[in-house]
Amino acid sequence: MLDAALELLADADGAPVSVETIARAAGVGKQTLYRWWPSKGAVLLDALTDRAAQDVPAPDTGSLREDLRALAVATFEASRRRPSGPALRTLVQEAARDAHLAELMRTFTQARRDAVRAVLERGRERGELGADRDVDLLVDQFYGFFWYRFLLGHAPLDADTAVRFADALLR
Repeated sequence: MLDAALELLADADGAPVSVETIARAAGVGKQTLYRWWPSKGAVLLDALTDRAAQDVPAPDTGSLREDLRALAVATFEASRRRPSGPALRTLVQEAARDAHLAELMRTFTQARRDAVRAVLERGRERGELGADRDVDLLVDQFYGFFWYRFLLGHAPLDADTAVRFADALLR
């Protein structure tokens, strides 16, 4: 069901995805879907969260620089692949019109922000990030950069950019 929801989002090109279409694509009835999730948004959130866990695993190499690089590379590359990238674009568009989906999108993005924060905090604990560095600001910079390039598409989100960006954040 989660894979079907993600594929539908990827194919929707900004059009709303309904519970009916998710159920039909998954080969189940609407009742089955509602047995597991309270709303369409909850299905879509779980689908994105599940895919993000697969595409962007939480690195812990023992090096802040390597962990941040790995996280940036995986995040940037996942956004360029199907179904993750197109599905995320559609969900952002739907969230602009639907307050419930907007709240679920905030939940999803908070989980992604927490992953970056965990990498930075581990680096701080190992003495690789100065106590004077504002972790919240670094997390905002990480995802601000990502969302700006992802949504506007004006410049690449590739592995080389991810490495250079991660290094710049740590300077």
